[in-house]
Amino acid sequence: MATTDKFKSMKNIIVPLDFSIDALKGLDLALLIASKTPVKIQMVYVQKITDVPSNSEEEFKFAEKHFRKLIDSYQSRVPKESALTFIIKKGKVYQEIVGQAQAFQDSIIVASTHGASGFEELFIGSNAHRIISATSRPVITIRQSPVPSDITKIILPIDIAIESRQKVIFTTLLAQVFGAEIHVVTVTASKSKKITSRLNAYSLQVCNYLKNHEISYKTASLNGSKVIKEILEYAESVKGGLISIINESGDSISDYIIGGEAQQMISKSPIPVLTIRAKSHFIKDSFSTTGE
Repeated sequence: MATTDKFKSMKNIIVPLDFSIDALKGLDLALLIASKTPVKIQMVYVQKITDVPSNSEEEFKFAEKHFRKLIDSYQSRVPKESALTFIIKKGKVYQEIVGQAQAFQDSIIVASTHGASGFEELFIGSNAHRIISATSRPVITIRQSPVPSDITKIILPIDIAIESRQKVIFTTLLAQVFGAEIHVVTVTASKSKKITSRLNAYSLQVCNYLKNHEISYKTASLNGSKVIKEILEYAESVKGGLISIINESGDSISDYIIGGEAQQMISKSPIPVLTIRAKSHFIKDSFSTTGE
């Protein structure tokens, strides 16, 4: 892998928690990754800001107590080379989670998209999409579906947008960690031969990259107006374990909004979704920004 690759490893996994059963699926998924490669898993709970010191102290004790229980319960599942810790922060949930991920050079965020803390209000459900849009770190989300026991196939949709290929580098790293096969799937609603030709060129670039990194891969082409539905049906047909997507929105400093297609995929996918925020310029590597 080129020395300019942004994500060389994932040594730290940030897991936002509100202690609900659904939110714990993010922790289970992080532990699955830890079973494949040494990582430090840091669970994060964010207190709401309050003017009442007694309420703040009560919430801190609530979170600390639950974290201690989780460590006692999950410690036997943490490989010897990995670690499970926690931190309690205070502020806006998505900002604190993103800031904690930024505190580490090689980090990703793994979170459930559902959860209700039982202490005050919805936590994960109302903040997962903001976290995804506000961070430059890769985010892996999981819905209420069961956490997979392994990830052997990763679905990598490629569309006509240049940004679509920015997820290839980290997806390759994830495939290396799991020993997974990547399915490079071109997706378009157009029947234009020019677009089809360009997509095939993009697919070839990606496949060459995977071949150079000794990643097993397959290719497929999907054509239809309901792109999300097509991808999900394909993933189900090949028993895919994860879908890798790009969030092409959320670049505004003042207004983080997750892109419509990314939001649909995250909300509907029965399997984990890796989301990487699009950058306006490609990281210099083996990919051409023109696709030619």
